[in-house]
Amino acid sequence: MAGCSRQKVADDEEPSLIAADDGEQSLIAADDEERSLIAADDGEQSLIAADDEERSLIAAPSGGDTLDLAAPMPVFLYVLAGFSALGGFLFGYDTGVVSGAMLLLKKEMNLDALWQELLVSSTVGAAALSALTGGSLNGALGRRTCILLASCIFTVGGIVLSVAPEKTTILVGRIIVGVGIGIASMTVPVYLAEVAPPHLRGQLVTINNLFITGGQFFASVVDGAFSYLRHDGWRYMLGLSVIPAALQFVGFLFLPESPRWLLQKGRSQEARRVLRRIRGGQSVDEEYDTIRSSIVEEEKEAGRGGLVIWRILNHAPTRRALMVGCGLQMFQQLSGINTVMYYSATILQMAGVRDDKQAIWLASLTAATNFLFTLVGVWLVDRVGRRKLILGSSLGTGLGLTVLAVGFLLSAQNSPDITLHPVDPLNSTCTSYWSCDLCMLDPACGFCYRENGTRVNDASCVPVSQASTGQAAWGRCSNQTDSPLWAYNYCPTSYSWIVLLGLILYLACFAPGMGPMPWTVNSEIYPLWARSTGNACSAGVNWTFNVLLSLTFLHITEYLTYYGAFFLYAGLTGLGFLFILGCLPETQGLQLEEIENLFASQLCSCGASSPSDNHHVQYIRVKGSNHLSDDDASDGE
Repeated sequence: MAGCSRQKVADDEEPSLIAADDGEQSLIAADDEERSLIAADDGEQSLIAADDEERSLIAAPSGGDTLDLAAPMPVFLYVLAGFSALGGFLFGYDTGVVSGAMLLLKKEMNLDALWQELLVSSTVGAAALSALTGGSLNGALGRRTCILLASCIFTVGGIVLSVAPEKTTILVGRIIVGVGIGIASMTVPVYLAEVAPPHLRGQLVTINNLFITGGQFFASVVDGAFSYLRHDGWRYMLGLSVIPAALQFVGFLFLPESPRWLLQKGRSQEARRVLRRIRGGQSVDEEYDTIRSSIVEEEKEAGRGGLVIWRILNHAPTRRALMVGCGLQMFQQLSGINTVMYYSATILQMAGVRDDKQAIWLASLTAATNFLFTLVGVWLVDRVGRRKLILGSSLGTGLGLTVLAVGFLLSAQNSPDITLHPVDPLNSTCTSYWSCDLCMLDPACGFCYRENGTRVNDASCVPVSQASTGQAAWGRCSNQTDSPLWAYNYCPTSYSWIVLLGLILYLACFAPGMGPMPWTVNSEIYPLWARSTGNACSAGVNWTFNVLLSLTFLHITEYLTYYGAFFLYAGLTGLGFLFILGCLPETQGLQLEEIENLFASQLCSCGASSPSDNHHVQYIRVKGSNHLSDDDASDGE
């Protein structure tokens, strides 16, 4: 790194004298009162200036009483991670359950496309707002209290949904659930990152995403089980979230607060006690001092005053980190994941799956794929690193979306012709269409036909009934006991298997990287003073684009066709790949306190190197300028 220098220090007992800009000198000494240990991998100590705006002091444990990486992690740490990730399970359940519930709701309550989009997007809209405001709650009340609050909100929302008499009350219940989702989505990853040891941090934070996909899979199974009820099956689907919410609330009554947050609030003895408890009794002195040193430095920054978000935007490394974090969350959503998860059963119906129950159970297969391949991500994240995992994932995600689009394109090109054009007493436009595909793109119309083996005959496009989308407004398909078949929102096709294949390929590639990595990276890349606000902003971006896509998906399919919508998402995923390739550095294995320095250079040059390439060089904050020694010049480049 140009303009930076490395200086060797004899040992921990000997003070280090560092020249400052104005002739000031900073004395760093190891003693029993307060230690600032700055060490490189081989025991050397490195002095590297971060950039012209700010340098950072980050102590990295090396030798002495560092955490034993070979020692088994205490069971308590995994218990803590499990109860924390129940927030992810609720997140997944409440967003995934709507896929199957919507097929029942739109028939029982005769929901049009707008109301379907409202019931889906209201949850994510509320989540976006609560994630943005949750940053201040997180910093003021603590991670543990915010998780307890989210559990209570989930419980209230589940009760409202289970007793809702009509669609407006369902909308209110979905909004309440969304508030809980937003708080949980930006609190749980931060909490897990702050309690995890560095070598397991990626794995434990990714467990939260494993629970999200597990919640979505469980929701799809619940949807399938209750789809056999003739009435009110959706009540059980939407209301069962009360059980895991209550379990998480009870569990967190007995779990500790984040030690980093406790230290930030001056509760040092409690922080040391919690840290020792979650490390299973191992010596934590050096890790404790590392965290304390970083907090002291961040408090100096905080002394300048002003809103945290304003300070983030005016501090170059943190501003760059925020842009990368928000960009990752944006492209995760623009890849279309939540349109696939929220509308998976509807997408399968669009592809020609006729029976509601069959569509719901096939949707559970896609949710199972999502869950299983998230397990692959948990296994890979601390082996191959965040950057490689998310790059490979985005390529596969784009391929899956392309297969989906091709499946719908083949279905459209081979769409059955309309052979009957009856006189329309309602003077609608339905009878003017000449193919099933065009008929399906009009939400006011349905396809009435007879089948002879694999052939479609006597096909007509007629208006859908105002009372129920399950039958026509008039004619031979207005009575479901008659022999003609009625198709609303789909066309008979032999290419349904390509769409199902595309869904499975898409989720198999998305789940290990594009799914969990934006959350994992965002939990790591911000300094402590900006961590709550940074995660709140990135979570807010995630939910904002989630709302945008879920609120527009059905309308996009009407205007761009089904295949056009998925080609659009594939193109946006390609743009995301280029962004990740240029702007995302590798954070694997680094202390949370040293990751800030990865963003000291220009925004889209940071992806060019990884910490392993730089031998895990650590950084210290100084006011003076630095110079490279001849021996170390190659390490600084």
